[in-house]
Amino acid sequence: MPSKKKKYNARFPPARIKKIMQTDEEIGKVAAAVPVIISRALELFLESLLRKACHVTQSRNAKTMTTSHLKQCNELELQQFDFLKDLVAAVPDMQGDGDDPHGDGERGPRR
Repeated sequence: MPSKKKKYNARFPPARIKKIMQTDEEIGKVAAAVPVIISRALELFLESLLRKACHVTQSRNAKTMTTSHLKQCNELELQQFDFLKDLVAAVPDMQGDGDDPHGDGERGPRR
């Protein structure tokens, strides 16, 4: 007889999420659906963040998304991503279009 337990399709492993949740001493038992819901929420959050960062990357005519693009995305969407500001504070700012990375008009030494 087949099992009646429903199998959830999650992109982030619910077992790992449950393990992370249970490292907090205040959390006791965790219902099976909770890590699956958090997995889906994480997926939606990353999709939103990466779509906006992709837009920033494309608007700068860049081919590679960098941490600076994520930082600018965070600054543009400050209300939504405010909790990330401490994380991206150490990331260098993006350089403007055509700006010299050294700021002195000369090229740096080639390696």
